[in-house]
Amino acid sequence: MKIGGELGLSLNVSKRELISHDGFTVTDSLLQSFPRTCIGNVTLLGAPLFPGSSLDRASSDRCAELSRASCRLSQIGAQEALILLRGSFSAPKVLHLLRCSPSVSHSALPEFDKLLRLVVERITNSSLTDTQWLQASLPIKDGGLGVRRVSSLALPAFLASAAGTALLQTEILADCNVPEDSYWKNCLQLWSASDNETPDPLPLKQPLWDRSGIEKDRESIESGLTTAIQRASFNAARSRHSEDWLLALPIVACGLKVEMTRQ
Repeated sequence: MKIGGELGLSLNVSKRELISHDGFTVTDSLLQSFPRTCIGNVTLLGAPLFPGSSLDRASSDRCAELSRASCRLSQIGAQEALILLRGSFSAPKVLHLLRCSPSVSHSALPEFDKLLRLVVERITNSSLTDTQWLQASLPIKDGGLGVRRVSSLALPAFLASAAGTALLQTEILADCNVPEDSYWKNCLQLWSASDNETPDPLPLKQPLWDRSGIEKDRESIESGLTTAIQRASFNAARSRHSEDWLLALPIVACGLKVEMTRQ
């Protein structure tokens, strides 16, 4: 504080906070006066920084929001509902959390995906098999509906975010004695354990990390296709421009409104 004062800077004590582990002992008299926050409760710009109650609460909130959206989407047209689900209420709703928080193995991810599957079934008025749901969760250009499973996106999202900020982190912490980022290391190990080659240099874009998982899902789908009609249908869905209708806005005057009957 003394050095800051000499530079014309002052500490706003009303916004002070000390972030530490539970067992950390504070000896500085000034720091002892700060309210203490356990690292499991810390958030920055809306993203929990560590596993713990804050991440659990944020993940639970995202599931609750999707459940609430599911009820409301059922009250509008199926085409509009699918567009809103794909662009707003599915993976995009949690992408900030996936990129910034250690949520790769969080138990809420399968729950979120389960809710997503139920919403897609309600919108499309169908009961999806596991293979059909896997195909629906593929990107549109790969023959899916573009409603991505968050459990498949969590690892690529975090790895891309960490790789993209690695240089900046190194510059900021150049003069600090900090331990190795164990979570970043564990994520890379998970990536390698899935029979993926770790590229060098590490990609900075999420689609580059995501592509191998998409290819594995596609191979899994193809292995489950037992008839010529099923294989032809899947190949047709993957052909160029075949699913452009999924990207069209439902404008009645232009003939772009698709009617889907619901039970």
